[in-house]
Formats: sequence, structure tokens, C-alpha cells
Amino acid sequence: MALTVPSPRAPLGRPLAQWYERELGWAVEAGPPVRLLTGLRFDVLDLPAPAGAALLGRYGSTGPVALAGRRMRFLVAAGSAEELPGLLDWLEWGGVGLDLTAVGADGRITAPLPPGWSVPPGRDGSRETAVWLRPPEPGCEVEATLPAFAGFAGPKGGGGGGGTPDLVRLVDAAATECHRARLFPTKSVTGSALAPERAGAKRSGKAGTQPFAFS
Repeated sequence: MALTVPSPRAPLGRPLAQWYERELGWAVEAGPPVRLLTGLRFDVLDLPAPAGAALLGRYGSTGPVALAGRRMRFLVAAGSAEELPGLLDWLEWGGVGLDLTAVGADGRITAPLPPGWSVPPGRDGSRETAVWLRPPEPGCEVEATLPAFAGFAGPKGGGGGGGTPDLVRLVDAAATECHRARLFPTKSVTGSALAPERAGAKRSGKAGTQPFAFS
């Protein structure tokens, strides 16, 4: 289905909600702002944007990733949010102030603009508008691309293949980068200037085929 960008004079909320419902089959809350419901098809790992940029540098494929202001949001398998506290303890990050959280059942996140969409003139759109850095693919089941915990993803652990890390590896790497970001603060990251930072980028594995997408 061809992408239709709403007219600058049309309300953004309705076309945006319809895009998510029709193209991806995701549950939405009309808003404004339009929000995506978590805990159904996916949960969200939420961390500071500089730490998220370094995490993107580690993995060429992660599942969909969005940027919202100074926060980066990695989509992970539904149920992951409940596992996060125990997983951090098991990885010996428990009690460390990481600014790393997860949004799961009954949660909501602001819906990022789909690739190719722009904020209509006259709206405050800029830095606080959520955008996809690694967008979901219309018509594809998102679950197959998401980092997942082996306990509910099967014997192979991860959900995506193709270089996508399992949930344990992703959370461990995210905690490391959040800790580094706290020790060595950097400038905020924006969609137009996103670049992997610090030593984590040097340990990047094979480059994946999942592209960055900037609105």
C-alpha cells in the first residue's frame, strides 16, 4: 500500500492512528497525542538517547527503534518489561542507577511518525516529535524481529535472527551504555545527528541490513 502523507491542513492524529492500525495492525490510543499500546505485540526498553546511540553501534539489527526527545526506545518482546528487574539483578546491575526502564502491560508510548511523514506547518514539531530510527516494516509480523528472553522465545533465545541480540545480551549492553552515559555525559542526540558513541561502537559486530531512517 502506498504511503499517504496527510495534508498540512489535516489533523495529524487520525491519519497517524489509521496508519498504525491498517499498516501494522497495532493497537493505538487516539489521543492527542496518538499513543501505541505496549504489552500486546511488544514491550519497550527506554533509555537515554546517547546510551541508545552507542547501543545501535553495537548491533546492526535490533528490531524497531524510535527516538523521542532525549529518550530512545527499543521494541522488545511482549513480557520483557516484567523480566527487566530480575534480569538486571542477575546481570549484577541491580541497585545501580542506570536510567534504564521498560514499558509493558497497560503501558503507552507516543507514536513515532512513520518514515516519510513530516510535522505539518504550524505545529511544534521538532525535537520532541517521536521518529523511527529503525522503523517497523508494514505487512511484517513485528514479533519475529524483537529481542526476546529465552524463557518465552524458545531454545534459541532471540526472536529475530540476522544479528538481532537476545534480550539478555541487549539488556546487559544497554545497562553498560547507560552507566557510561552517566559517568561521561554527552550532548543530547537528535535524529539528524545520530551517531554511535564511545567504546561500545568499536565492539560492533557485523553490520546488519536494518537501516537508520530519519524523518
